[in-house]
Amino acid sequence: MKTKVKWIEDVSFVVETSSGHAVLVDGATDSGGRNLGPRPMELVLAGTTACTAFDVVWILRKARQPIGSCVVEAEADRAAEDPKVFTRIHFVYRVSGEGLDHAQVERAVKLSREKYCSATQMMAKTAEISSEIVFEAKPAA
Repeated sequence: MKTKVKWIEDVSFVVETSSGHAVLVDGATDSGGRNLGPRPMELVLAGTTACTAFDVVWILRKARQPIGSCVVEAEADRAAEDPKVFTRIHFVYRVSGEGLDHAQVERAVKLSREKYCSATQMMAKTAEISSEIVFEAKPAA
């Protein structure tokens, strides 16, 4: 896996991934940015959240569960001093599916956390990780 980050101006950068995608990253105005894109640490949290969501959907599909929707939200705290690592991350898994086995969803979340999600494993080195599952009656928006 590779990535390339190219400085544009001020504190704006274009991130190019090895899969051929690009993301504009920028800083807040108080840091000299123009708020044109997400901050680097926002992408770290988003990537971690996407990693666990990917796992949960993949595990449920492999278990032939009728998953209709999966939305994962994350809220995190960071250290007050540099380096401002994540110190707490709380995930909320909102899932739905007619006939979805709740125990299978709980298993998928646990497997993601303990076995498959590389990003969550890395974050757990500095952050307290917690989660909850919300079973939605209809697909989550």
